[in-house]
Amino acid sequence: MREFGKVSTLPFRAADVIAIDSREITRSSAATPSGSETRASQEESRMSGSTKLALFEETILPHLNAAYNLARWLTRNEDDAQDVVQEAYLRAYRFFDGFRGGDGKAWLMAVVRNTCLTWRRRERGKVMAVPFDETVHGSDRAANAEAGLVNEAGVGTLRNCIESLPLEYREVIVMRELEELSYRDIADAASVPIGTVMSRLARARKRLEDCVTSRMKRQPR
Repeated sequence: MREFGKVSTLPFRAADVIAIDSREITRSSAATPSGSETRASQEESRMSGSTKLALFEETILPHLNAAYNLARWLTRNEDDAQDVVQEAYLRAYRFFDGFRGGDGKAWLMAVVRNTCLTWRRRERGKVMAVPFDETVHGSDRAANAEAGLVNEAGVGTLRNCIESLPLEYREVIVMRELEELSYRDIADAASVPIGTVMSRLARARKRLEDCVTSRMKRQPR
């Protein structure tokens, strides 16, 4: 299941995002007052911007495919997903000063998810946390069941079933099963406790199983 939902190519290039972010730096620098006292500060700002962009390219840009994959599943539309990812990367760059290290992919997934939620609101017209051990609570049984579903059901059927899931179930399935994020990273990205992530995953898997089974029964033999 983790491979069938991956996107292999993007309708835009990473270089396009870099170009947009570079223009942001240029505009910011141009807005700085001129003069002998501010020239040194302006140069320092440019140097800071160059360093920031280089670190952004190294840490965040490698996850462009993952960002598009999540956006595509949440928006259910390739063009909308492209727009969301462009906006998400601009947001990510603007707030990159707040990135404190760690997993850049998980941080970016949170930005993409929030951008998708904003997009959904715009388009509509305007559990207690506990210590968690994934080795104990891992879902090998569920993963095996999903593998069986992929083998038995057509890719189109499974894709339609995933897209039919409510957003809160669809996003955790995509982040866990397609992007392979940890439960902790999903909880951070979705701003919910780990227990909620586990509960949503369990319900999403059950809905997927029921959906695929039902559609398979309706298929002509």
